[in-house]
Amino acid sequence: MLLKFTKMHGAGNDFVVIDLISQHCKLRPRDIRKLADRRFGVGCDQVLVVEPPGSPDVDFRYRIYNADGGEVEQCGNGARCFARFVRDKKLTNKRVISVQTAAGVIELRVRDNHRVEVNMGAPTLDPQQIPFDAEQQAASYTLDVGDQTIELGAVSMGNPHAVTLVEDVAAVDMARLGPLLENHPRFPQRVNAGFMELVSDTEIRLRVFERGVGETLACGTGACAAVVYGLSRGWLRDTVTVNLPGGKLSISWAGPGQPVIMTGPTASVFEGTIRI
Repeated sequence: MLLKFTKMHGAGNDFVVIDLISQHCKLRPRDIRKLADRRFGVGCDQVLVVEPPGSPDVDFRYRIYNADGGEVEQCGNGARCFARFVRDKKLTNKRVISVQTAAGVIELRVRDNHRVEVNMGAPTLDPQQIPFDAEQQAASYTLDVGDQTIELGAVSMGNPHAVTLVEDVAAVDMARLGPLLENHPRFPQRVNAGFMELVSDTEIRLRVFERGVGETLACGTGACAAVVYGLSRGWLRDTVTVNLPGGKLSISWAGPGQPVIMTGPTASVFEGTIRI
């Protein structure tokens, strides 16, 4: 069948977005891999799917598939693009949109100039819930990675993140460290690996190696996790500008038990059809 899609990005983190409300298709992992393939498909970091809500108190169901075909719990940059997509396609005229994800319900607020604010929910620092193999919760952990020992924070934003403070993000060997951290046995569901450089107490630089994808130009949940870790350690204030290779995000967090608020841009690149 011919499947309609829209190519979008949020700060360079790019997506193929598919409306499965007005069209019907059962996407298999091989279909996701085809869509995500940058040489033989459309090309993207993740495929985002819009589905009817599973309960009356939400507007849509939001599903996320990484380029390797695996479904994941959350994607913050994707959530912003999701909000713009459902309004552009006139699936809703709301400016505050409630969506069901595999990690729970999140709220999207559409602002001016194609910017979207996302209530990402409260972060999880309990190792068992991340999940991360540790005897007890701590401010940071040490991990043997290859031939070195790394200090990192472990945070879940609905998906697992490992955040490491570095002096210079440009000098990080992502091709080597990224896969080692992603597949480390102490993260039983794999992990997204973030490397954070402090610019000031209100600004950081960040690179993220996403599980099932590789290094991306931006990662919304990774930006949230980095700010949570940095604020927990006393390095950052409660509102931080996160500089990613693809652009800037604003992340705010009032502290334990409070939701993380992410604000950033969206862009619609082109539309098309592909045979599945």
